[in-house]
Amino acid sequence: MDSVLKFLLLPLSLFYGLAISVRNFFFSIGLFSSEEYSFPVISVGNLSVGGTGKTPHTEYIINHLRKSFRLASLSRGYGRKTKGYRLASEQDSAKTIGDEPFQMFQKFEDVYIAVAEKRKEGIKKLQQLERPPQIIVLDDAFQHRSVKPGLNILLTDYSRLYKDDVILPAGRLREWKSGAKRADIIVVTKSPAVLSPLEIRRISESLNPQPYQKVFFSYISYKKARPLNQAAIDISEQKDKFSTRGVLLVSAIANPESLILYLKRYSKEVQSFSFKDHYFFQPKDYKNIKTQLDKLLSPKKTIVITEKDAVKFDASQFNDIPVFSIPIKIKFHEHQELSFSEEIDNYVRSYSKIS
Repeated sequence: MDSVLKFLLLPLSLFYGLAISVRNFFFSIGLFSSEEYSFPVISVGNLSVGGTGKTPHTEYIINHLRKSFRLASLSRGYGRKTKGYRLASEQDSAKTIGDEPFQMFQKFEDVYIAVAEKRKEGIKKLQQLERPPQIIVLDDAFQHRSVKPGLNILLTDYSRLYKDDVILPAGRLREWKSGAKRADIIVVTKSPAVLSPLEIRRISESLNPQPYQKVFFSYISYKKARPLNQAAIDISEQKDKFSTRGVLLVSAIANPESLILYLKRYSKEVQSFSFKDHYFFQPKDYKNIKTQLDKLLSPKKTIVITEKDAVKFDASQFNDIPVFSIPIKIKFHEHQELSFSEEIDNYVRSYSKIS
């Protein structure tokens, strides 16, 4: 953001921050109530608006716990065309429950996937199921103070640490940096795959964690490209499926920069065509995408989309152009994966009914 515009917006940020401070104060003194639960509730959230990898980290936790427990993931369902509580079923789509919840629904057949603007109401509905979940993982609920999770995980982007940001609208923070004190665990996400111990220590100290907080570092590992149409299937086993082609990355995510850098390792020509986060592609958009394809210099062309966007993208619009999605997996640095999993396990075991 331009520094002059940022300066001009600071009074609005102060006004917004004051309102947030009053709200948080009312919660801290009990004037606004927070519901606590007798079973494990894990929250994954952030201080900033979008782009820290909440859903992939939620999936990481689900993958770790799903073999041993009945799980539910509960989120708001951004961009959906429905309202209120909704438990995902075979009749649902990205339009009815949101792109990220539907992505998880397709992945986890043995996990309840639900959406609700009011998380307290969503948790109540899930507990009324015939076989209620033993553990609920909340995706993007750090600011939902009406629910008090037993384990609060705060994410912050390596390239946009919350300590270096300011509150909306001058910056990207939803609340003051002091809100980070509510977290039990802080995860620095989207860090480089190779990160020195000195850099880990430097950033950890700069975040100034509380004595009860632990800091972890995660990064994105990209998996094998998944073909989405016949043209992509035809070349999917070719080692040079990207290197000999111009690649157009089409994305509707908050920050596609890491995927752009990844694709540049395999193709000499990579262009990005971005839409706003959680955007649903319209018929006119496919025409615009074809126009962007024509601008690529390479005679052979390929479209790449994110895993999140694949549930909304009509690859059949491109019969002769291969369309791939790139799945991602979250990994932790050094020996932190074991330590992070132990933090989750120790929290779950603290509930006698579970252990």
